[in-house]
Amino acid sequence: MTEKAPIDFWFDFSSPYSYLASERIDALAAKHGRKVKWRPIMLGAAFKASGLPLLITVPLKGEYSKRDFDRSARFLGAPYKFPPKFPVLSLSAARGYYWLHAQDCAKAREFAHAVFRAYWVDGRDIGELPVMLEIVDALQLDRDAFTAAIADPAIKDRVKQETEDAVAKGMFGAPYFMVDGEPFWGADRLPQIDKWLETGGF
Repeated sequence: MTEKAPIDFWFDFSSPYSYLASERIDALAAKHGRKVKWRPIMLGAAFKASGLPLLITVPLKGEYSKRDFDRSARFLGAPYKFPPKFPVLSLSAARGYYWLHAQDCAKAREFAHAVFRAYWVDGRDIGELPVMLEIVDALQLDRDAFTAAIADPAIKDRVKQETEDAVAKGMFGAPYFMVDGEPFWGADRLPQIDKWLETGGF
């Protein structure tokens, strides 16, 4: 029996809707016998390509979005608190993820969840290296290897290439999913993804 293609999940660690999706997408996919390919990217590059501004800076819509972040978290039953500093640069986290993924996919997934929760639950500035190293220590990873990896030109290029590839596939915001060639944008599209996988498309 041919294995079904994984779901592509593009996200930025500094995106609230990416965090909410990260808490649910693996279980949703497993329900349908699918795996998920987690692909951190730099959302700022997508905004630049699409000409879209940062959501919370848009008059009227920005204030609504903050309310929606809270409500969406309550709806999904996910712990959430808007961080004191927003947005932050999540480049080190993305690089660290790809470095880890090359060695241990499960550990990379654990790292991703830890980074998301550090920012979106505990309000810690994941853009600061000391905070990232505390997460690395908590997961019993090699902090020296992590520090070297996020400065590695090959890892830097990987994040850049993943971001460019995502934009080329139509990604303009996060989270962005690709399910058998069908794109879905936003954590609020998880029910549609569920139905799509259940029915084979609609």
